[in-house]
Amino acid sequence: MLKEILLQVEKPARYIGNEINMVVKNPEEVDVRIAFCFPDVYEVGMSHLGLQILYYFFNRRSDTYCERCFAPWYDMEEKMREQNIPLFALETGDELKKFDFVAFTLQYEMSYTNILNMLDLAGIPIWACERGEDMPIVIAGGPCAYNPEPLAEIVDIFYIGEGEVSYDEFLDIYKEIKARGGSKEEFLERCLEIDGIYVPKFYDVTYKENGEIESFTPNHPKAKKKIKKVIVKDMNTAFYPEKQLVPLIETVHDRVTLEVFRGCIRGCRFCQAGYVYRPVREKSCEKLLGLADSLIKNSGHEEISLTSLSTGDYREFSKLANGLIDNYAKDSVSISLPSLRIDAFSLDLMEKVQAVRKTGLTFAPEAGTQRLRDVINKGITEEEILNGCALAFAGGWNRVKLYFMVGLPTETDEDLLGIVNLANAIVEKFFEIPKEERKGRPIAVTVSSSCFVPKPFTPFQWAAQSTVDEFMRKQKYVKTNMTRKQVKFNYHEPELSSLEGAVARGDRRTGKVLYRAWQLGAKFDSWSELFKYDAWIQAFEDVGVKKEFYANRERSYDEILPWDHIDIGVTKKFFIDEMERAKAETVTLNCRQNCASCGAAQFGGGVCFE
Repeated sequence: MLKEILLQVEKPARYIGNEINMVVKNPEEVDVRIAFCFPDVYEVGMSHLGLQILYYFFNRRSDTYCERCFAPWYDMEEKMREQNIPLFALETGDELKKFDFVAFTLQYEMSYTNILNMLDLAGIPIWACERGEDMPIVIAGGPCAYNPEPLAEIVDIFYIGEGEVSYDEFLDIYKEIKARGGSKEEFLERCLEIDGIYVPKFYDVTYKENGEIESFTPNHPKAKKKIKKVIVKDMNTAFYPEKQLVPLIETVHDRVTLEVFRGCIRGCRFCQAGYVYRPVREKSCEKLLGLADSLIKNSGHEEISLTSLSTGDYREFSKLANGLIDNYAKDSVSISLPSLRIDAFSLDLMEKVQAVRKTGLTFAPEAGTQRLRDVINKGITEEEILNGCALAFAGGWNRVKLYFMVGLPTETDEDLLGIVNLANAIVEKFFEIPKEERKGRPIAVTVSSSCFVPKPFTPFQWAAQSTVDEFMRKQKYVKTNMTRKQVKFNYHEPELSSLEGAVARGDRRTGKVLYRAWQLGAKFDSWSELFKYDAWIQAFEDVGVKKEFYANRERSYDEILPWDHIDIGVTKKFFIDEMERAKAETVTLNCRQNCASCGAAQFGGGVCFE
């Protein structure tokens, strides 16, 4: 039946597995089975580095078999529901109900309805309290797990931090309890002893009349008041796969991924990742060159991506890039770099990097005026931006992409006009080049603006988000003033960002909104052709919860936040100080220039001890 269905759906290779480097084991010969579930389509999930790392990390254990599962596209789901085919894993084709763990990675709040849909497709009850001993344990991790509360009544266990640290202990305990016929409840209680593990059922929440949290208290004697994230201290000795799964169809990123370091020294006040992954921990250049060799040989990819939150800040960046170019340029293997900070820009290096395949340049000023860049602690001046672009234009580049945000705290129309002025100034820089030198090279500047979403564990976690109408007015204002033909302006629809803002800072009550939105047809919310904003608005109304309470309300510093029981190492005092510095338009120097005593030194490694 499945083979018949695959002939009727788009991209059937999404559902068949059998990729190069896929792990094959006999399910009967292992003690623990994990279904690693990515709540989006195959092409997105297979491009995710965390999947590649954990897939091989789990499968390096002879007693464990980790298989993959992705959200089926709507055409495949329709056929599966018609024929009563439950959701299955790619490696064996077994239905998810046969697994010990169904593990979701939480990369984006607007994929949560897909989690509900995947559980339902698998025949697994959505609410944790309805899953008995015969059902898999549902676990979730990833960046969005740092505010686990919207999914707290759906997910059994949250893993807070980096997977390489506590999962072996976690699986050893489960294997031991399973071998002697112990219960799920016993395992959940034992999980309270493991660092980085949060079990929501062992915590109770009460609310004030105004909707704020009144108390968040453990209801089990072993439940910790604070769950502290776990991190890898030494990236050189940490597990990293020497091969990657190579898809049989085109995915978002078809390339070898080299993780250069974790964390970020910069401290941009809007960026959650920059805080939750602190402190910065680098891999050595020698380690990375060795990994690149293994990964290229084992995959056949023709592109290497250097990935981190700010690759230009890697201390051995030049040595690494030159080493990769020397080793692979002759084989036409190109080097891919993420968005660069222009103050770390090296034209010579960029010319070498792009010698194989020249692309446009991408920069992220985030704000149009220096005042607002200081508010968000971007730590970059207009002069640096323009000088960087001038260098690039002189070196032969003529395509620039710029990323901005609208709706940032303290933003005014003057700041919005700054986006237009900066784009125009970049075009003018190009025309400063003598006419004969730029002949046949038209300048193209693409300006993309996203809508600011306040996130947990950032200095802006207390800030109000702009409403949908405010976002629309601001974007229209920028677009109306963006009149140069060399500049193209793109912007995001604000409705999705507004919902992201509500879910990102949601508490347990938003779980019922997720459920109701899913019942009303919400899924693949990040895909514009399937996004159903009306379903979400109806869901908030039906549940009796106001979206504005979560998205558009400014919080006080003494309010109990839904994620206050999670400890990322960075202190609340530091975030309050940073919020006050933002209001004062004061810049905080990066970690290598001056330690701001954020609290991350407690982990005992990385940039704090260089």
